[in-house]
Amino acid sequence: MVVPELRPWRAARPHVVRIADAVRPRLARAAAAAKPRVTRLVRTGKPQVARVTRPKTWQYTAGAATAGLALAAGVVTAAGPWDSSGQRTAERDRAAALGRAGGTDHGGTSGAPGRPRPAPSAGPVLTGLGGVSTVKSAPDGKALAKALTPLLKDPALGPRPAAAVVDVTTGRRLYGTHADAALTPASTTKIATAVAALSAMGADHRLTTRAALEPDTKEVVLVGGGDPTLTAREKAEGAASLRTLAAETAAALAERGVREVTLSYDTTRYAGSPKHPIGNNPNLALVTPLMADEGRTDDSTSGPVARVTDPAEDAARQFEDFLTSHGIKTTAPGPSKATTRAETLAAVSSPPLSALVERMLTNSDNDIAEALARQTAIATGERADFAGAGRAIGAQLRELGLPLKGAAFKDGSGLDRADRLTPDLLTALLAKAADPSHPELRPALTGLPVAGFTGTLSSRYTDGASGVIRAKTGTLTGVHTLAGTLVDRDGRLLAFAAMATGTDPGNPAATQRALDRVATALAACGCG
Repeated sequence: MVVPELRPWRAARPHVVRIADAVRPRLARAAAAAKPRVTRLVRTGKPQVARVTRPKTWQYTAGAATAGLALAAGVVTAAGPWDSSGQRTAERDRAAALGRAGGTDHGGTSGAPGRPRPAPSAGPVLTGLGGVSTVKSAPDGKALAKALTPLLKDPALGPRPAAAVVDVTTGRRLYGTHADAALTPASTTKIATAVAALSAMGADHRLTTRAALEPDTKEVVLVGGGDPTLTAREKAEGAASLRTLAAETAAALAERGVREVTLSYDTTRYAGSPKHPIGNNPNLALVTPLMADEGRTDDSTSGPVARVTDPAEDAARQFEDFLTSHGIKTTAPGPSKATTRAETLAAVSSPPLSALVERMLTNSDNDIAEALARQTAIATGERADFAGAGRAIGAQLRELGLPLKGAAFKDGSGLDRADRLTPDLLTALLAKAADPSHPELRPALTGLPVAGFTGTLSSRYTDGASGVIRAKTGTLTGVHTLAGTLVDRDGRLLAFAAMATGTDPGNPAATQRALDRVATALAACGCG
């Protein structure tokens, strides 16, 4: 597979932001140093308006520094947030709070408590994703092997770790060890799910939940559309709101003179068992097209937590309460199916698929992953169950020309230990998502957690590659995987994957550290 040279999909922004990030810390220090003198100058100058003096060199410097700082801050502010999740704004804010520009040490104490040590001097990951590589040659395979192979022999990575490194610009594999070995991928499966869903439905696709009125029966049916981000909370924060749906439904009923209805709910969009093969688990609710807040029993938005027994019924009961608060009397909700004659009273839609994919990858959200797998099945004509979703994912990736030998998709989240992916496939997925001819796949990259900043990598890489590596983690008992992108010391954008199985279940932290050392070494490698 050959990926054409990357071109700026937003030409000006990456360059402007890179310049602003580079100059901001020094301008800030210059402005801070000059401020007392500027203040004194203003105070002493007020009574001497008639007196004209030639400004000294430091005054020019102070004025330029202050203006430059304002300009840099304004540029960075204007440039973000750049996506619907606000993720890049968070990265910028943390970088500013840490008082560093990334890369080399700009005057701070390396390794000071509470601060990551400076990362290798490479362009930021996001710039790499959106800009043109200026490096004349890719890293040398022998040099990569010298840097990575010893680290992959760490006993913490199990008996037979597998890895691959690909040059994103050309799609050429630069390094591999057991790169075609089909291993349990854990949550890196979500990268495959993301690419398949985006390919099948497009980045702008939305999932709709609606309320429909059956003619002549006064039956209102709450129809689940498969939106895993539907919320019943007072603050929807961009998600589709069950409260809004109820308010609009009540208003539509009132217009028709209806004040009392039979309430039902429809979950027929999905087929098969809603229970994941792992059984009841705090990492995942029942897979149903109707749920509010992922069936969580607390106010959390991610991570493992106890779930309600029946998410669809729970959502319908909350909808009942909201209707009642708007003066509509209802029966207790029960399962049903909306007919083709039912009239839609109101509907709410999810954020675009691009935002769902980013949230899924950043937070490793299993509920979103299984929903997107089912939606991929529906979009491609497969049965909307676990098996159909697996077939749909495989078919979409095959259509993209990706290497599927040995791959198996038993779910969309990676919780099923029977899933199989190879390092070759994982790196090919990432390279395909960076391909300018497939802009619809870009959220599969922009949603990846950023080392030291976001999601499942927020507390990792604080001692070397913070901000330089962007990757999806995967963790099951005895299984650890890592796949993502980084910009190496020479400025080359690389995709990498490392997979370890049969690791010590009693010491998962050691395996994570070993994988992190591999990625950090790759980022630090001047292997051109």
